[in-house]
Amino acid sequence: MLKITTLSENTADNLGLLAEWGLSILIETGDANILLDTGQTMSVTHNAKALGIDLKKVDKIVLSHGHADHTGGLMNVLKAMGKKIEITAHPDVVGAKYAGKQEDKRQNVAMPFRVQELEKLGAHFNLSRKPVKLSADIMTTGEVPMVTDFEAMPADRFFVKEEGKWQADELNDDLALIINTKPGLIVVLGCSHHGMINTLYHVRKITGRSEIRMVIGGCHLINSPVERVYKTIDALKEMDIQKIGVSHCTGQEGASIMAQALGDRFFYNNACTRIDVTDTEIKVD
Repeated sequence: MLKITTLSENTADNLGLLAEWGLSILIETGDANILLDTGQTMSVTHNAKALGIDLKKVDKIVLSHGHADHTGGLMNVLKAMGKKIEITAHPDVVGAKYAGKQEDKRQNVAMPFRVQELEKLGAHFNLSRKPVKLSADIMTTGEVPMVTDFEAMPADRFFVKEEGKWQADELNDDLALIINTKPGLIVVLGCSHHGMINTLYHVRKITGRSEIRMVIGGCHLINSPVERVYKTIDALKEMDIQKIGVSHCTGQEGASIMAQALGDRFFYNNACTRIDVTDTEIKVD
C-alpha cells in the first residue's frame, strides 16, 4: 500500500498540529520513504511527532525548489533524523533568490542555510537538471518546460542577481515527484511555479503514460487571473484525473473555483491529510 501524509501546509486539519506558509509531504511505499520539502521552520518535526511518524525512517529527501518556505525546515529535519541522507534537487536550489517588485524592498527568500552546514548534519546533495529515479516507483520530473499558452512566469515577482544586476528568476529548479502505480500515475507538486498543467504534460511525456490518477500539492494559482484557473480546470478534466488535492500556493479564490467545478474529485490537502492508495481505491482522511 502507498501512504501519503502532508506534514506541513498553510492550514492544519487537527488539534495539536502547526500550520505555516510552506509545504512538506511524506510518501511511504514498500520500497522507499521519500520526504518532499521540509516546510518553513519547525512544523514538520512538530507535526511528525504529533502524528507518530518517525523521521528516521525517511530514506531520501527531495526539494521541489529553493524557496525558504519549502527548505527552511531542513536543518530541523536533519537533526531529527540524525543520519546521513541523500537530498535530491536541481542545481539552482542552493542559489540566492529574492522576491518583491520594489528593488529596495526585495526580500531574500532563498534556502536559509549553507550547504556546508547541512552536510555536517548528514546531508549529501544529488543535484540534477534531469529526472532522477529515487526508487522502483518514484522519480522526479527534472526541469519542467513551459508549453501551455496560459501558464507564464511573472517577470516582476521573483529575482536573482547576476553581476550586480537584477534578473527575473526563471525558477528552473521547480520540480515535482512522480509515483508509478498500476492504474496510473500520482503526481506530488511542490509549488508548480512553471504551471500545474505544464508539469502534468511533462510527466506524461517523460513516463510515456497518459493516465494520471491523482495530483496533490501546490498549484500556484494564487493571484492568478480567473481565466487561467478555468483553463487549468478544463485541462484537468480533459486528463480525467480522479483526485485533485490542493495545497499551499493554490490560493483561496482558485481553490474555491476548483472545488465548485471539480466536485467530489477535489479536496483540500492540509497538514494532517492522510491518503491511502491501493490499485483499486484512493482513500483521503
